[in-house]
Amino acid sequence: MRAVAIKSFGGPENLAACQMPDPQPEVGEVTIDVEYAGVNYLELMFRRGFVAVPLPFVPGIEVAGHIRAVGEGVTDLQVGQPVAALTIVGQGGYAEVVRSPAALTFALDTLARPVDLAAAAAFPCTMITAYLVLSAAARFTPGDAVLVHAAAGGLGSALGQVARRLGAGQVLGTVGSPDKIAYAQAHGYDRVFLREHYREAVIAATGGAGVQIVVDPVGGNLRDESLEVLSVLGQLIVLGNAGNGEDTFQSTNGLWLSSKGVQGFNLLAVCLQAPEKIKDAARRVLEWIARDELHVPISGVLPLEAADEAHRRIEQRTTTGKLVLKIGR
Repeated sequence: MRAVAIKSFGGPENLAACQMPDPQPEVGEVTIDVEYAGVNYLELMFRRGFVAVPLPFVPGIEVAGHIRAVGEGVTDLQVGQPVAALTIVGQGGYAEVVRSPAALTFALDTLARPVDLAAAAAFPCTMITAYLVLSAAARFTPGDAVLVHAAAGGLGSALGQVARRLGAGQVLGTVGSPDKIAYAQAHGYDRVFLREHYREAVIAATGGAGVQIVVDPVGGNLRDESLEVLSVLGQLIVLGNAGNGEDTFQSTNGLWLSSKGVQGFNLLAVCLQAPEKIKDAARRVLEWIARDELHVPISGVLPLEAADEAHRRIEQRTTTGKLVLKIGR
């Protein structure tokens, strides 16, 4: 099969097209003929060597296509069925065929209306994360004010819409440049601020009360700053380090005295330890997408062999929404 693999750790130029053996499903797994694969920041981290995986390594944590084969014990999926899948456990999505746990593979032909396969490939990582971050990690309550950093990115676009769909009182966002403000506002946000002076703006927008939830996929100094705009009993949700900043350390006594909390969210950890929560979230989110209550924003579709260009665009922070690789011929 055709694939794009990490040949050595480093920059986007270390992604190379190659031929790999077709994978075969093991117990509880399926293989998928991939039509599209989403491109995500986590795949950039693997390419840089954040995790010392054996090389060559095929990245790719979400795909859409059709079931090629089913392994022993799989009874709810059939050959030829259109599906989306979170392939985050073993990765491998930048290829014509990928293995996926059946528990993380989501049928598309059971929905009220068809979902485009490109959109289906771009929804699992961001939309499932957005739903679980708000409903489970942050313990969202209708009427809550929510602040999201990197509001114009793929995850930010999902978080704004899901917060709105769940009944947020205010949905506020930050972006790194003025040209991204309008895009974010079109994806669920009431107001969007430039990151360098967002704290005063957020406090003013909430009448001095602050927000109940801050979602931070950026990292660095934003971790500490975000606590300043949280209301009492508010939650800061930490789920990434897109800014590649140094880790920060928060005093637990400080959290106690301020009655504020910090909660982590890692999609891979949830997939490994609570796949049933992933499946339930996928089912709900896919129904919203099928009913046009959520929009999967795709900023570009590139051929598989241009995966390196997709990585460059993400690193240069010039993208809004999601980039998708077209793999099926």
